[in-house]
Amino acid sequence: MFKLTSLNLNGIRSAASKGVEAWIANSRPDCVCMQEVKAQAEDVEGRFEEMAGLKGHFHFAQKKGYSGVAVYSKHEPTDVVVGYGSEEFDAEGRYVELRFDTPQRKFSVISCYFPSGSSGEERQQAKFRFLDEFDPHLVKLKKKRDFILCGDVNIAHQEADLKNFRSNKKNSGFLPEERAWMTKLLTETGLVDVYRRLKPEATEECYTWWSNRGQAYLNNVGWRLDYHLATPAIAQLARKEAIYKKEKFSDHAPITVDYEFKL
Repeated sequence: MFKLTSLNLNGIRSAASKGVEAWIANSRPDCVCMQEVKAQAEDVEGRFEEMAGLKGHFHFAQKKGYSGVAVYSKHEPTDVVVGYGSEEFDAEGRYVELRFDTPQRKFSVISCYFPSGSSGEERQQAKFRFLDEFDPHLVKLKKKRDFILCGDVNIAHQEADLKNFRSNKKNSGFLPEERAWMTKLLTETGLVDVYRRLKPEATEECYTWWSNRGQAYLNNVGWRLDYHLATPAIAQLARKEAIYKKEKFSDHAPITVDYEFKL
């Protein structure tokens, strides 16, 4: 089995202080895709190059304490791609791709952090620009290789993916345009929402993010924002999913999927 976890850390140092490394060591995934590392190279050096025996590969934001993604892997990649070629968004540290290629197979694991538009109209427009240029990238990549993209997509696709869907229809993360983009990704672009393949009817158990306001976590007033998005051949090999909620490392929960293949 290939065991793959995705987790928005909301700061690698913060998550480390809450025991994330011990959980990874106990969970023993092959790879962990992380978003919102919120660190620079000098913060990682000597401390987070490895975690629970997994080697880290990073895309840092230019802005300190902002964004940043990583993939920690038990296996040595054949190549590491940092950024996806965006003049605007590569500066924000949103994409790292590990390639595990053999003569028989081209396969990638990608950690990606989609922009949030919740802070205001300016960032919402940036989010739309990201979506507009990211889909063509995925289309091109899918023609060349199989992949699993893990990440905080910052979009709840369907009404079942958040608790209060009626009151959030005009809020970032559940806007009609964002949901339509996800629908296009899963139809025309042809990627598979792996969690929904395994758990098509899940509602309240599917949430991966809870606001820090009020008692959202305690009352499970959540959103499903964290995804495994895979090319069809890989998605067919998904066997088991788990959203871990017994400990809280950030405002997101880790989502793990077991795939029936080995690197």
